Amino acid sequence: MMGEPSIEYIINYSPVGDITVMAICFVFAILIRASYINRTRNYGIFRHILLLLFISAMTNVSYHMFLEKGYSWRIAAYITRALYHLSISGMMVLFVAYIMETMHLEEKKEKRFIIIASIVYFLVLAYEIVGYFLKIGFHVDQDGTVVPGLNLFPICHLFYVGLNLYIMYTYRSRVYKQVMYGVAGTIGISFLMLIIQQFFRQTSFTAATFLFPTFALLYLVHSNPYDIETGSLNAAAFDDLIEDRYRKKKQTLLMSLYLKEFDGNGVRYPKGIQETIRQFTTFYFNSSVLFQMSNGHMILAIPIDLNPHYEVQVGEILGNFAEVYPKYRLDYKIVIVQTCKELDERNEYASMIQYMESRMQMNQTRYVKDADIELFKKQKYILEQMEEIQKNQNLNDERVVVYCQPVMNIETGEYDTAEALMRMKLEKIGMVFPDQFIPIAEQHGYIHVMSRIILHKTCMQIKRLLDNGYLVKRISVNFSISDIRQEHFCEMVEKIIGDSGIPNNRIAIEVTESQNENDFMILKDKINELRKCGIKFYLDDFGTGYSNFERIMQLPFDIIKFDRSLVIASGNSEKSMLMVEHLAKMFSDMNYAVLYEGVENDQDEERCEKMSARYLQGYKYSRPIPIEKLSEYFQCVD
Repeated sequence: MMGEPSIEYIINYSPVGDITVMAICFVFAILIRASYINRTRNYGIFRHILLLLFISAMTNVSYHMFLEKGYSWRIAAYITRALYHLSISGMMVLFVAYIMETMHLEEKKEKRFIIIASIVYFLVLAYEIVGYFLKIGFHVDQDGTVVPGLNLFPICHLFYVGLNLYIMYTYRSRVYKQVMYGVAGTIGISFLMLIIQQFFRQTSFTAATFLFPTFALLYLVHSNPYDIETGSLNAAAFDDLIEDRYRKKKQTLLMSLYLKEFDGNGVRYPKGIQETIRQFTTFYFNSSVLFQMSNGHMILAIPIDLNPHYEVQVGEILGNFAEVYPKYRLDYKIVIVQTCKELDERNEYASMIQYMESRMQMNQTRYVKDADIELFKKQKYILEQMEEIQKNQNLNDERVVVYCQPVMNIETGEYDTAEALMRMKLEKIGMVFPDQFIPIAEQHGYIHVMSRIILHKTCMQIKRLLDNGYLVKRISVNFSISDIRQEHFCEMVEKIIGDSGIPNNRIAIEVTESQNENDFMILKDKINELRKCGIKFYLDDFGTGYSNFERIMQLPFDIIKFDRSLVIASGNSEKSMLMVEHLAKMFSDMNYAVLYEGVENDQDEERCEKMSARYLQGYKYSRPIPIEKLSEYFQCVD
């Protein structure tokens, strides 16, 4: 038993506080294990803080347990008490290191603060050792009396609290202020609880006071999606905010900034841009929140009810943005949209903003209008229909429609070939043209099933025409380079043609040339493989975009399609006509058939015939028609 003079705050100790701390440390460990946290240096420091917090609680329980056993257990009490104070002090040193890492202090300044914090730590260690041997610190007399001695711990704690707050205040511009306020506030509450505990001569909750700043770090930095440098949240938090505002029937203004240079490359913004973002987020609007939707895409959400003059403020922020722009010269797109019922119900703002950006040039600012929302809803509907088509994989899907444009054969003066053209016919919006849906299909990977459907339906119509005695030399079908990249592209084409029962040579494939070396090799292999079974190939859109004569010569095309732009150019000047004429003659001399697209009048026709034309296609002969009407153009030989 302890002697009579035992001090009151030791007698009043209860292990409940420390046991609770150990349990919460286990909970933290479970939560960290269950979630994904970037393995940064800060995360490593945080884990060691958590470990020392657990050790401090455990050693404090052990220390009081040994103390109650009396003088014979005094060595164990001394050791556990020293470990308790050293783990607490070590934890405070780690808090200093954590704050400095968060503030991105320069190496020289960081070293200086670490040295100061470490000196205090080793002074505590020296005092624990010297105090025991010189009987000036805590010790237990032979009669069991507990002598507290001079307790440096509160002074040490006050020093570390002051040092952390000093660093945070001095370098406050380097961290988003809400994060700084959260951490600083919990440190202050922790110290206040320690003072209250001392006032009541207690030691039961010393370790527990460190739970508050530890929880703040876990929540604000590691588990909370705040980016401590820009103050941004992630896309999931954006969805939560929109849903919350919708439930409360409150409108929000969204300002989106897309920076092309940082899109998808994983590079963080330079410090100058980070500082500019913090200023724009903090100084213009009340209670605005910034979201990092992707590496190069941010959205600022502004509550309209708290910013009644938001239109003026938007003008100010755009004006200041224009002033800052010359400093960085980064390509951007800005989209501004106000929440509305049409987009609220399904929370489609991120998709709406991406849609607007896809229709903008770089370095433009666009306000979303009602007409834009209607076009977006139309695109959304088209995308939903394509998702169903992709899911069903039905080659007879009625929503994918084949149109054709007949092609004039100059040698025979007859229509015996045609180009198949893709359309969509949807219940709510009617006919949809390729420029509206093909980019969407390619972006989302739905183009492959739609290309298969067009090939299948074209083959079946050729079968009907042949069965009814019509002369069909061939019909060409367009495939994108992404189609041809498919591993089983050749097998797919051969199977669809074979299942239809038509000869392989009644189908031709149109492709555009790719600049990519790998694509060129794939295209070359696929052309060679399919030509063996009689399928012909067209080089589409010659004269536009990328054309490499060396590669064209290596690809065994059968027909070169001269783009409408060359037809127009040949009519503008004699020089242009000579150039087009010589190109066409060169291809013709090398046994390529030349097809001119976009022939619209007699002058175009006459000029193209003089320029080695084998085939002519354009509005002079026919606009695109449903493939079922080809019988009106093709010759019946029965």
